[in-house]
Amino acid sequence: MKKKIKVLQVIPKLGYGGAETGCYDLAHFLPEQGWKSFLVTSGGDLLQYINKKKVNVIKLPVNSKNPIVILFNTIILFFIILFYNIDIVHARSRAPAWSCYLATKLSFRKFVTTFHGTYNFNNKIKKFYNSIMTKSDLVIAGSNFIFSHISENYGDHFLKNKRKLLVIFRGINTSYFNSQKILPIKIEKFSKENNIDRNKFIILLPGRLTPWKGQKIFIESIKLLSEKNDIPPFEAIILGSDQGRNVYKKQLLVLTQQHRLGKIIKFIDECKEMPVAYGVANLVCSSSIEPEAFGRVSVEAQAMQIPIIASDIGGSKETIIDGKTGFLFKNKDPNSLAEAIVMVMQKDYNSLKSIGFEGRKNVLKRFDVDKMCQTTFTEYKKLIKLS
Repeated sequence: MKKKIKVLQVIPKLGYGGAETGCYDLAHFLPEQGWKSFLVTSGGDLLQYINKKKVNVIKLPVNSKNPIVILFNTIILFFIILFYNIDIVHARSRAPAWSCYLATKLSFRKFVTTFHGTYNFNNKIKKFYNSIMTKSDLVIAGSNFIFSHISENYGDHFLKNKRKLLVIFRGINTSYFNSQKILPIKIEKFSKENNIDRNKFIILLPGRLTPWKGQKIFIESIKLLSEKNDIPPFEAIILGSDQGRNVYKKQLLVLTQQHRLGKIIKFIDECKEMPVAYGVANLVCSSSIEPEAFGRVSVEAQAMQIPIIASDIGGSKETIIDGKTGFLFKNKDPNSLAEAIVMVMQKDYNSLKSIGFEGRKNVLKRFDVDKMCQTTFTEYKKLIKLS
């Protein structure tokens, strides 16, 4: 009987972020290929949706950066690898990567890491801590932007050790992010609950409330729009949790009031079904002032066939075909963002329809979750020499 290959993914927490959903999707994809799938995590909201018949879930405090806990996790992971006879261990963050690295060295198993973002290098200690992500047999970058970041900081390491570094774009579930599958009653309910006037042009800014996501730039651009008379009536929605950043949220609320935008800008903490939130919008914005490693909002908006405007930095430059599937504006410049919004507002129905069509086509071709899973699966097979 042919041996089933076993893959163990390790991620700090299984929430709703890009890294987490990618891990979740791959965990369910592998059993469909006849492999066995294992997942080690500390917990998270997405855990409740795991199909336990397909994926073996083990809880460990792999979200901890405490050296003693990392050592404890190493020992437990080592015994998990031996007990289940794991073939490949795939770490998706730095703290668990240290435990995985040591455990795979001791057990002589293949080790894979994925860079889901970029890391700062303020000092040598930080650079050493980050370097664990480059010590695997296969290093995956989630975008060309991340690939360049790794090459610039660790290029010599890859040349010396002949380790493999490649780009596998993150994928999204294009069946889930599909405007044709949203029930109108859900959009109506969401609009009613949040007092959204669907007769107006709705501008949506999704993303957790943190300074680098650029909510202040967005508010400044809305202020500029509010002073114009030649555009349709509009509302702006800032959708995202403050995740405990109460001071920053207060700053945003104060700025909104200072600009007398209380009747234009709405703050919504969450929407459990993001396609519904996108379904309300006529336009989606991503105003990050630091580079997005991938730019999931840009990809989700395109999949939903909604025009997207994003900062001209980081992953968004790769995911958006400027002028065809969306638009880029000058980073940190509210005037540039306001101008781009006005341009979209003034486009006719057929032009907007064309942008939406091209956007979804772009995502289906390059950023579909099945493509991400299939490419990762192919690289796994190469690693253990099955292809």
